[in-house]
Amino acid sequence: MSILNNMNMNHSKNMNHSMDANSSMKMGSNDMMMHGGHMMHMGNLKRKFWLSLILSLPIIFLSPAMGVHLPFQFSFPGSEWVVAIFATILYFYGGEPFLSGAFYEIKAKKPEMMTLISLGITTAYIYSIYAFVKNNLLSSKVHVMDFFWELATLILIMLLGHWIEMKSVMNANSSVHDLAKLLPDKVHVQNNGRTEDVAINAVQKNAVILVKAGESIPLDGVVLNGSSQVNESLVTGESSAVTRKENDKVIGGSINGSGTLTVKVTSSANSGFLANVNKLVQSSQMNKSRLQNLADRVSSWLFYAALVFGIIALIVWTSLRGISGGLERMVTVLVIACPHALGLAIPLVNAKSTSIGAKNGLLIRNRNVISVSSKINYLLLDKTGTLTEGKFQVRKYDSLNKEYDSAEIIKLIASLEQDSNHPIAQSILQFAKEKNIELYPLSNSKTLDGKGVSGTLNGKEYQLVNEKAARSLVSHFPEIDALNYTSSYLVAENELLGYVAVGDEIKKNAAALIKQIKDLNITPVMLTGDNEKVAQSIAQKLKISEVHSGLMPADKQKIVAQLQEKGNKVMMVGDGINDAPSLAKADIGVAIGAGTDVAVDSADVVLVNSEPLDIISFLNLAQHTQRKTIENLWWGAGYNIIALPLAAGILAPWGILLSPAVGAILMSLSTVIVAINAETLKI
Repeated sequence: MSILNNMNMNHSKNMNHSMDANSSMKMGSNDMMMHGGHMMHMGNLKRKFWLSLILSLPIIFLSPAMGVHLPFQFSFPGSEWVVAIFATILYFYGGEPFLSGAFYEIKAKKPEMMTLISLGITTAYIYSIYAFVKNNLLSSKVHVMDFFWELATLILIMLLGHWIEMKSVMNANSSVHDLAKLLPDKVHVQNNGRTEDVAINAVQKNAVILVKAGESIPLDGVVLNGSSQVNESLVTGESSAVTRKENDKVIGGSINGSGTLTVKVTSSANSGFLANVNKLVQSSQMNKSRLQNLADRVSSWLFYAALVFGIIALIVWTSLRGISGGLERMVTVLVIACPHALGLAIPLVNAKSTSIGAKNGLLIRNRNVISVSSKINYLLLDKTGTLTEGKFQVRKYDSLNKEYDSAEIIKLIASLEQDSNHPIAQSILQFAKEKNIELYPLSNSKTLDGKGVSGTLNGKEYQLVNEKAARSLVSHFPEIDALNYTSSYLVAENELLGYVAVGDEIKKNAAALIKQIKDLNITPVMLTGDNEKVAQSIAQKLKISEVHSGLMPADKQKIVAQLQEKGNKVMMVGDGINDAPSLAKADIGVAIGAGTDVAVDSADVVLVNSEPLDIISFLNLAQHTQRKTIENLWWGAGYNIIALPLAAGILAPWGILLSPAVGAILMSLSTVIVAINAETLKI
């Protein structure tokens, strides 16, 4: 398991715990790194590097490098003892992260990079102690070269590489943690007529809180009293402030305006909007793509390849230059073959990709879609809320039965919709409110899947359904001029009573989306539960040639399946509720809008800002992420393919030999290159 995957597993556990304490999103540079279960805080790693550097200085100045005295080096009587003592302290202190990590890797039966590093420094240390004893205590006639200098530089370089690595990861994840800044630490909780400040993690669901002018709304809830303009742009992407009054929902993290709101909490700190956003990000970073699984397999193969090359080098070079020469080659092989860069290749790109996505309103829940995105050739789009604003207005209503006048029809229709949160229902209710229409009491309210709603008014059961359902319920269906708007029909006892026509507006960037999708050689298809007349009207304006109307949720899923059976790769874009089956079925499911009403579990990607062109942004990000991933895989795996035989001494006949220190430098450079390459990722 790679470094970043291990880190993310630990990071996720801490996020879940600290969400309850409202500290998960406030994690900063002290996030921990983890290797095979061994954890180290960023601050501890930095401190360990600087202390190890101090411990290394006497070794670097007093001990020859590969038997060669460098110009800045010197010695004095007893300096060998100073070197041995400092090297021992350095081995156990500076090498502790690698030794502990190796223990956990071996315990998990997954020896990888930490085991390789530990094997390298342990071999160098033990052999150097052997050389020290033989040279200074046993008065050996033949001087045995030690590896204290290589041990010190190896530990230093590896610690530095890990420090750079973790700093890069923390920078990549910083935009996700910035979400925490939207939430206050304290909440004004009202209890028995008193108001007291309580830590946000202690506020329970159904608590009543007070949000003063200019404050952040701490938690998701419903307004009990008051009215104010609320800025939700930081959490929903909606640029303009919206009015929030009694019975309206508010989202934690949005900014209250000049009014004071009394709010009933509907979601605690670990289950609200921002908590769900963070869980999505955690999930996206932990979710392994196919390329990540490949990188893990390559790392495992590299471990065994390193052992084979190391043993061969030990045997061959021992026969040529004795145990010192053999050990030198083996140490070099083990150092340079460490899959450090390979382990970082994909996770660093994923971290950067997640960061860029979060900043641009893209939450990628399933990393597998990155590799699939380049193969997409069909884009299926739900009409309402995706291509249109989803902000309806009543355009026309009338009676179709002589026993009812039009005023009674709209009153019955609005009364049936009073328990519904659907955009069409809300527009009808808003119209009734503006017209001061007093609604009938509603009972037995039910949602008819893909059809509409039903309920009992004044002891009589009514249904408000779409055209397709209405035609199946009544024997005679007259031709109605609904002005190409979405129409709902009032039915009672299999008799058509009246209708209401509601109009929606096309999103301003929808046409640009369709054009750019066609430029990418992807076929756009519009899916809608609306009647054909409305669907064709929208499609013609957007220049979409393939349209399916009058669909139920199962119909949309069937269309996805039919396209896939023909070998196509399908991306489905919808609201994540009625479109859930087709979102789950598609090769890539994209949910428009990351609000509290969206079933994001059915989608692979969530577009927070409900902006059509963000689909293009996702495709671009996926393409660039894929390219960077491949590049990093070559830097990690390809580098080691070349370096292994070189480290084993294949170029020795030409006078080229790599010392363990040079091997460590080259390996760390590959890690830095991988990190820099990942950081250059752009949307």
